[in-house]
Parts: sequence; structure tokens; C-alpha cells
Amino acid sequence: MNISSLVAQNYAASKTATAPESGSGENAFIGAANDFMATLKASENTAMQAMTGDADPHALVTALAQTELAVQTAVTVRDKVVEAYQEILRMPV
Repeated sequence: MNISSLVAQNYAASKTATAPESGSGENAFIGAANDFMATLKASENTAMQAMTGDADPHALVTALAQTELAVQTAVTVRDKVVEAYQEILRMPV
């Protein structure tokens, strides 16, 4: 696998993740969850290929970095949702 094609492929995948989405918040949340799952599945497939010798180590490291970023983003979003929920609970009625 050519390094420049790998870089171009990963850039294209990352570009869609950072693009603004139009539509309702529910659709955006579902889209973000689907993108998260797609990133995890792609990284898992790359890891399996690396274990069988079909993928180079650079592809594995890139896939792991993308997975780490996706998980950190999901944890940050979860923390913000929990914080907002706790703030709502503290509001006087």
C-alpha cells in the first residue's frame, strides 16, 4: 500500500468527520454515532489485517490514533451531557 494513498484516504475520512452537518439535532446525533461506529469498525479491520500481516504498521498506528480520538470525543460529549443533566437537577422548581 502506498503511503500517499493511505494519507489521502485518512484525510478524506477525517474531513467528513469535521464537516458541519445540517438538519435537526437528533439526525446530527445519529450521524455522529454512526461515524463513531464506522471509525471503530475500520480500526478493528485494520488491526486484524495487521495481525495477519496484510497491513503495514503505519496503517495500524494511524487507525489506533483515529480510534483514540473518536473515543476521547465520545467521552467528552458524554461528560458534557452528564454535566448539563446535573445542572438541570440543581435548578429550583
